[in-house]
Amino acid sequence: MPVYEYECSECGVFTVLRPMHECRDPLDCPECGEAAERVLLSMPAIAGMDPAQRKALSVNEKASHEPRSSRQGHGAGCSCCSGANKSGGRTATAPNGAKSFPKSRPWMISH
Repeated sequence: MPVYEYECSECGVFTVLRPMHECRDPLDCPECGEAAERVLLSMPAIAGMDPAQRKALSVNEKASHEPRSSRQGHGAGCSCCSGANKSGGRTATAPNGAKSFPKSRPWMISH
């Protein structure tokens, strides 16, 4: 059963767990007994959302205060970020600063 909000003119807003077919009917205020009409004050929580979309929204919400940084590295085995030995790597640097990759596949593009 869903939770509905009602507003009493004397006592204010209160919430009630009620069957859907009774949501439009006025309800007596639990404090003073006066009839209170249903009001829409807060956004309803929809549980029928696609699970993948709900998970993506949850991940985005958790990461909103701490976005991913490039300082976190490119992953395991990345010689530019992991502190691996750069002199013995696959990159050969010419005296003019040009880089080549003699031990790599020629069609690969590096970062």
